[in-house]
Amino acid sequence: MALLTNFIPPYREPVIRWLLSDLGHLTVFVSTPMELDRSWGPQDVELPVSLQRTITIRRPWRHPHGFTQHVYVHLPYDTVWRLLRFRPNVIVSAELGLRTAQAVTYRKLRPTCRLVLWATLSEHTEDGRGKLRNELRRWLLPQADAVLVNGESGARYVRRYGVREECIFRVPQAVDVSKFACEKSAKERAGPLRLLCVGQLIERKGLVPWFRTLKQWLERNRRARLECWLVGDGPLRGELERFPFPPNLTTRFPGNVPYSELPQYYTQSDVLAFPTLADEWGLVVNEALASGVPVLGSLYSQAVEELVRDGHNGWTFRPDNPEEMFVALDRALNTPTDHLNEMRVAARRSVEHLTPKYMAGRILEAVRFVCRS
Repeated sequence: MALLTNFIPPYREPVIRWLLSDLGHLTVFVSTPMELDRSWGPQDVELPVSLQRTITIRRPWRHPHGFTQHVYVHLPYDTVWRLLRFRPNVIVSAELGLRTAQAVTYRKLRPTCRLVLWATLSEHTEDGRGKLRNELRRWLLPQADAVLVNGESGARYVRRYGVREECIFRVPQAVDVSKFACEKSAKERAGPLRLLCVGQLIERKGLVPWFRTLKQWLERNRRARLECWLVGDGPLRGELERFPFPPNLTTRFPGNVPYSELPQYYTQSDVLAFPTLADEWGLVVNEALASGVPVLGSLYSQAVEELVRDGHNGWTFRPDNPEEMFVALDRALNTPTDHLNEMRVAARRSVEHLTPKYMAGRILEAVRFVCRS
């Protein structure tokens, strides 16, 4: 099997290891060792990785929800040549761009090869995409023998382009839950309730509008005492550090931390806030739930839509509806301690099955399906 992708983030390594253990012969073709705006360095692991010849451009992504983000677009131009040398029986191609178009070309040269497209997207991330991109997807998606999606939002999206339901395989994103699991079942830490945000400090994460809502709540609840920790970095850090909160909130900005150190931040927190304006998944949701931390999350994250049950292991809202966001925040911050402890237990249970092994198994289910067809 050939897996075509941009790069290997640290949370994807165990999934690839499970695939390798079952398949025996797998090569991962990457466009770059690591993107420049990622806080992780290139992973020093012994995996069968082949670095492609790639042109990388940086372009703005303007979204209807009002944010602009500069993203890297990788254009590997030697995919067909590498596949002709490797001669895979099955190709799994992530992203729906040039590399996948070349995978389709290879498949036409070798019709016995099976093609699985990995569409790690959601309806919200694809809002406002240009006509050219939509037409490319309209051509690419029907070429696949199967399509992997993160969840129901992704499934709804690919069905627009004619992908049959029996060819759609849900592959929810996963982390090594054992690294985040803890025995915390009650709020043993003394002091104010602590909110945690983890991720890039960029417009897409919806932190500025969420800060406005949090400020409004604090002004209405002067006796409340809260802390908010923001783990991560980005161009909005200065603006967020200067945000004029009332004195009943204390903020802390640890900056970027090594992936291996993230669990300790979850362990010391009470609620994860994830007000994203558009996320194809949102692995911080998995990490928080595995740590026993309920999630106050945006429904424009596919992870929140798939994993968070309102009032059971978190609270949900639409981030472009300030009133709805305020109500969810108010419910979260007024949750009785006993019920919050029950939600911690429910949080851990909700993702205990969602392991890299499970994720690899879902991918292999699609691979077996296309090999039978």
